[in-house]
Amino acid sequence: MSLPIVIADDSLLARKVLTKALPGDWDVEISYASNGHQALDLYRAGRAAVMFLDLTMPDMTGFQVLETLQHEDLNSFVIVVSADVQPLAQARVRDLGAVAFVAKPVTQEALLPILKEYGLYA
Repeated sequence: MSLPIVIADDSLLARKVLTKALPGDWDVEISYASNGHQALDLYRAGRAAVMFLDLTMPDMTGFQVLETLQHEDLNSFVIVVSADVQPLAQARVRDLGAVAFVAKPVTQEALLPILKEYGLYA
């Protein structure tokens, strides 16, 4: 059974780059969100066991998505993928429940150790 994942980023290019950085043999079903509201809708529909989340998006930021997930007691492996590499931003996303932070542009070498650490990829 495929693992449902969401890639949430307002940039089509960033979504494509992240998709290409995923392991080619990883059995996943990918859904895409271009803003935080769509990401939460996909989560609530059971399509986000893992969520790759950008911080800077229109309408609802990645920080707001994390706050909503935390407030509603929703449980997902959230990996933040962002160009905002400031230590305060990284600390804040971890405080809000993200399991990891990956700087853009994302690479498979950056993702694999995280996926393996959490048992998401063998």
